Amino acid sequence: MSIIIKNLSFAYDNSDRLIFDNVNLEINPQWKLGLTGKNGQGKTTLLNILQGKLEYTGTVFHQEDLAYFPYPVTNPDDYAIDVIREIAKDCEDWQIYKEMDAIDLKDDVLYRPYSTLSEGEKTKTQLLGLFLKEHQFLLIDEPTNHLDLDSRHKLADYLNKKSGFILISHDRQFLDRCVDHILSINNTTIDIIQGNFSTWWENKQRQDQFELTQNEKLKKDIKRVQEASKRTASWSDKVEASKNGVKNSGSKVDKGFVGHKSAKMMQRSKNLQRRQQDMIQEKSELLKNIDEIETLKLSPLVIPNHKNMMLKDVRIKYDDRWVTPPISFTFTQGERIALKGPNGSGKSSIIKLIMGDDISYDGEVEMSKLSISYVSQDVAEVSGTMDDYIHNYDIDKTQFFTLLRKLGFSRSDLAAELNQLSMGQKKKIMIARSLCESCQLYIWDEPLNYIDVLTRMQIETLILSSKPNLIFVEHDDEFVKKIATQIVSF
Repeated sequence: MSIIIKNLSFAYDNSDRLIFDNVNLEINPQWKLGLTGKNGQGKTTLLNILQGKLEYTGTVFHQEDLAYFPYPVTNPDDYAIDVIREIAKDCEDWQIYKEMDAIDLKDDVLYRPYSTLSEGEKTKTQLLGLFLKEHQFLLIDEPTNHLDLDSRHKLADYLNKKSGFILISHDRQFLDRCVDHILSINNTTIDIIQGNFSTWWENKQRQDQFELTQNEKLKKDIKRVQEASKRTASWSDKVEASKNGVKNSGSKVDKGFVGHKSAKMMQRSKNLQRRQQDMIQEKSELLKNIDEIETLKLSPLVIPNHKNMMLKDVRIKYDDRWVTPPISFTFTQGERIALKGPNGSGKSSIIKLIMGDDISYDGEVEMSKLSISYVSQDVAEVSGTMDDYIHNYDIDKTQFFTLLRKLGFSRSDLAAELNQLSMGQKKKIMIARSLCESCQLYIWDEPLNYIDVLTRMQIETLILSSKPNLIFVEHDDEFVKKIATQIVSF
């Protein structure tokens, strides 16, 4: 039985913007459905509506039980196998071990406290349990955040063998590997197509180009109608004037005939003006789903020739244990270095060393003092009000707000309490703050977590055009391929 949505409308209590307006959808419960759209456009909201967590108008009908990822683990100190049993209460041990092989989860994970697992292990543990539940339709909300590239590939392969889920993800390659339909939340509509993300993106680009071409034709038509309407209005005025002139002169000309003629001309003018307004309305509807990716600007400072950075056979030590392999690289002006490797391999530790933290290491380090702008994995810094945030980081409000508007923020978003914003919007705030900071070196640790696809492309264009000095960690392989001038593998 399909999941059926009829005449769905929804807006949050503190907002005058409709997230959904009279939406109608039918979703096959066997689909592998990827859900895409810009940050703040309603992806997680739709999943919450399907679960009955939000009040709405319209009808949502489904017979399947719905399960949501991430699952709220009640006791993180329990063993991982107990968490799985909590999620899938009727599962047998042999089913758990069979599913572990499929999702590439090691046996020793089962009898470790859940709280000690890596982010990837937690994700796999939860999804394993959720897929073991029978008669479930899964709502999977951004499972790839904080997962390294290898884990993403393995998770995509696992999901590709499953069916019956809606998946929110902003990783283009990940979606391509594991979905067979795309549900896109556009500016004013919601569409479903058969295919993966690349299929949807190609269709969108063709549709956008078609609408832009039609728009150029429409502009010419509007101009022609405007000129005709002006001429008609002018004729009508002249006829009306002639009627008044006849009246004043005392002539015996048939004033009824003249008045009738004037009325017809006025009506023709009004009809043409109405047609003009209809065409303008048609134009606005024609372009309603085109996403204009605005150009961002960045003015990085140049690193003087006598300053550079060199790490040779550097290893990081924590608690008498080496946590990184020997790492070597040289950083000079114009470099964009991607630190690439599995979670826990020490990428963030190298970043801390570069930023001057007190880190135990051996090896050779040569480092000039550079001005640095840092974006962390964690969005905890985004709290309070916009004015609080601007004051804390001493950034220019006009420049900051201009960047946020280009990143898709509405005026109401700019006035909202920061804790009301989505995770993607919070990450955009951190990136915009970094772009406001003129410096010699930008260090971004997983900057694209929660960030929508269109904004990822926007940031790619910015970096390729501005060519900042950048050291970054990112598991979006498409982004790394386009941006990095050098890859340091851990």
